[in-house]
Amino acid sequence: MDELIKAWDGECVIVSHDRPSGAWIFIAIHSTKLGPAIGGTRMKHYSELKDALEDAQRLAAGMTYKWAAAGLRGGGGKAVIALDHPLDQQERASLLRRYGTLVRKHRGLFLTGPDLGTSSEDMDIIAQEAPSLVFGRTLEAGGGGNPAPFTARGIFTALETTAQRLFGKGGLSGKKILVQGAGSVGRELIHLLQGCGCEVLFSDIEEETVRLHRNEKGLSFVPPEAVYETACDIFAPCAVGGVLNEESIPRLRCRAVVGGANNQLAAPEDARRLQDRGVLYAPDFVANSGGAIALIGIETRGWSREEAMRRVVKAVRDNLEAIYRTADHEGISTDEAARRLAQRRIDEGAPENEDS
Repeated sequence: MDELIKAWDGECVIVSHDRPSGAWIFIAIHSTKLGPAIGGTRMKHYSELKDALEDAQRLAAGMTYKWAAAGLRGGGGKAVIALDHPLDQQERASLLRRYGTLVRKHRGLFLTGPDLGTSSEDMDIIAQEAPSLVFGRTLEAGGGGNPAPFTARGIFTALETTAQRLFGKGGLSGKKILVQGAGSVGRELIHLLQGCGCEVLFSDIEEETVRLHRNEKGLSFVPPEAVYETACDIFAPCAVGGVLNEESIPRLRCRAVVGGANNQLAAPEDARRLQDRGVLYAPDFVANSGGAIALIGIETRGWSREEAMRRVVKAVRDNLEAIYRTADHEGISTDEAARRLAQRRIDEGAPENEDS
């Protein structure tokens, strides 16, 4: 793990071992150039501890670009709580309160919200110890609530923007969309896609989720091992990261990849692999930025939920259209175009629409 920290281009990593639960906590601070680091808290089991650290680092870097591309003042950070064993409700709550104390001790360096494995209810618990440093608390606790509907709307907007570019005026209507991961965000996205006349296919590893969408909603289920070979118009990865890699990209049978998972590219060169195959890629930190944009706007700028949704749609659409134009004009990958957009805003010292 020492080598991972030394080789990282971020600012610092806070490492803590929670003795009562056995959990390790990594808070990765990638950049504070545009403000305090803001990112979700992820809680899960990892087969190796170094994987948890690397996950935090990669996710934190993604948040740096996400905030800059979205035009909001914030730095890149992410927290990972790596569980040693399953926790009961009381153990979990106690761990979250101790984690809240850890966040508070760093005096605003890092602000957090829900992520994979955590919820708005969890944020309520963390906020008991760090009340001014937590986003995404429940509506009853005065927070912005579950960000999944905003994240899904942003992904849906990215799908619409991409489909219009590929297929013209017909857009998404009649197109076959394969959603990988039907959890909180994937479920919301599927609902939106069903409402616009798409043929929706889905894949998931949770039996209950599969039964719900296949048996009750009548959707076509794709076994996880067959996802990449399944023909579709657009592939929407909404589960874990690293799914686009040297092994999976040659198997893809789609025209575009537009999804909500963080860090979909396993390595930077995978963007060029997609480009070489003629697969249009919507960079994940742009497509999945809706939840982050909405929570910041609702909780710090006084946006209504309707205003937040409008701003999410505009930010994702405008940024993605600009990224696609730049990639075409300069002959670079869409990932490179997106990173240039974000880096330019970081170098300027303030996002373009900070006062909008």
